[in-house]
Amino acid sequence: MENYEDSVSFLGTWGPFQRRVFFLLCLISIPSGYNILCVMFLLASPPHHCHIPIHSNLSQDWIQAIIPGQMEAGQLELSSCSRYDLELVQNLSAGGYTPSLGHNLSVLGSGPEILLSGLKQESCKDGWTYSTEYYESTVVTEFNLVCGDLWKQPLTSLAYFLGGLSGCLVSGQISDRFGRKPVLFGAIAMLSVFSSALAFAPSWPFFTLLFYMMGVGQIASYVTLFVLGSEILVGSTRVLFSGLSLPIVYAFSMMLLPGTAYLVRNWRHLSLIMTVPGLACMPLWMLIPESPRWLVSCCRFQEAEMILRSAALKNQVEAPQVIFVTAKVEKEEIQEAESYSLLDLLRAKKLRCLTLMLWLMWFSLGISYFGLSFNLSSLYGNPFLNYFLLSAVELPAYFASFLAARSLPRRQTYMGFVLLGALALFLIQITLQSYPSLTLALVLIGKFGILAGSASLYIFTGELFPTVVRNTAMSSCAMFSRVGSSVSPYLVQLAVFYQFLPWIVMGALSLLGVLLCFLLPETFKQPLPDTIQQMAATQRLRLPWTSAPPKDDGKLTKDQTIAPEIICTTHL
Repeated sequence: MENYEDSVSFLGTWGPFQRRVFFLLCLISIPSGYNILCVMFLLASPPHHCHIPIHSNLSQDWIQAIIPGQMEAGQLELSSCSRYDLELVQNLSAGGYTPSLGHNLSVLGSGPEILLSGLKQESCKDGWTYSTEYYESTVVTEFNLVCGDLWKQPLTSLAYFLGGLSGCLVSGQISDRFGRKPVLFGAIAMLSVFSSALAFAPSWPFFTLLFYMMGVGQIASYVTLFVLGSEILVGSTRVLFSGLSLPIVYAFSMMLLPGTAYLVRNWRHLSLIMTVPGLACMPLWMLIPESPRWLVSCCRFQEAEMILRSAALKNQVEAPQVIFVTAKVEKEEIQEAESYSLLDLLRAKKLRCLTLMLWLMWFSLGISYFGLSFNLSSLYGNPFLNYFLLSAVELPAYFASFLAARSLPRRQTYMGFVLLGALALFLIQITLQSYPSLTLALVLIGKFGILAGSASLYIFTGELFPTVVRNTAMSSCAMFSRVGSSVSPYLVQLAVFYQFLPWIVMGALSLLGVLLCFLLPETFKQPLPDTIQQMAATQRLRLPWTSAPPKDDGKLTKDQTIAPEIICTTHL
């Protein structure tokens, strides 16, 4: 197949057709971006302690002292999961005894003192009292996912991210087989339907199941949207879309959720509001075309020509009399060409090495990106402001990534940004305990570097893989990013072993991605490959054990051949 972009050059790069598609696709990214950080607010865990029944007949001194406390970082912290035995405390209160903490710290009273450290403790048999300073209710407070059920918090987050993993695994192959457009709008519909269903979840198991299904639609819609825009748009317009405009709109939609959560502090009401962007985007089905590049890769030339001729009419340019000239293609060959799957990414040696390295890079960025978000909850300050800043820092990150994508090689761009993020993560160890403001600044710098690297990797990955497997490859990479995000809720738990261990792990994984990127071929200012054969002929991995590149004798090696070649040529 000749270069697709040469075949559609008569349309130009920024006509009315391209502008309409450009802005509509950016608009459709809002539902996915708006929902991605919902796990931080729906599953927020406010400060809490054991509930003391109103009719417990305790004196004011004992009400204040019944919750055990301990000194942490110079401050008295009340226990979240235990209290002094209520029956015993009731008897002491009725007998006129006064609680005493000892060590010159006592609760003043008129009766004889009782040393609190000698009293028996018990679990929160009457439930918990939660702080309402920031949240009226969350999933954690309504279903009491604390103390003995604390393990359910990260498991619920895991379900959401596993939903994204499943969505990546399934949507990519469906999209490469049946088209980008049906998968895109199907994912948005799934995101909206299950988000609204969350508001009526009667129990934690039901919520977790619905949260999983919501995660399926969230990432599938964004990855498919990214691929669709990258294939419809060409040249500098494609770089503007994938490198700046789409991520910027995505980041703006992320910034809307902390503001919404600040105004709507009941998690059920917030779940209902989260459905609005997706429902508003559904009517855009009639205005978004299918990817002509994908149609050509499937040898569906008539449908592709109809879209391109309609685009030429909107752009007020004259289309060639014949856009695509195709040789006769055997029916069996077409069927085999449409049967690419995830396994095809691992069959050929060169494609397998490329795929495995990208999977590891996406995994490292996934665990670092969401690990930063989860670890932010351990920092001081207003959570809504913190998460707003964490979302707002994505705007300069995407802008910097776009500027780099226009003039710098992909490999250098990715490595520079991720090295900056890794350095900030390592420096957090110095500031975490003594300088909270500086720690927040380093978290934001780390997020800037990791995210700018992620934006560069999106473009890089889309340019490395050919059209016939591009959505499958992108979805598989996003799937491994979701594997990383699934692990990230448990990353916070590593602080039990060593306070700075979560930050060290995130920094080390980021450095691993930099080392792997050094081995990838460069794609800067290179045309997008449409077939696996084109990719194999133009890209060379920089593996250290590889000697001089093989001679190009015009023949495909065994490793380069995955499926029978389709004779589909394009001419102006």
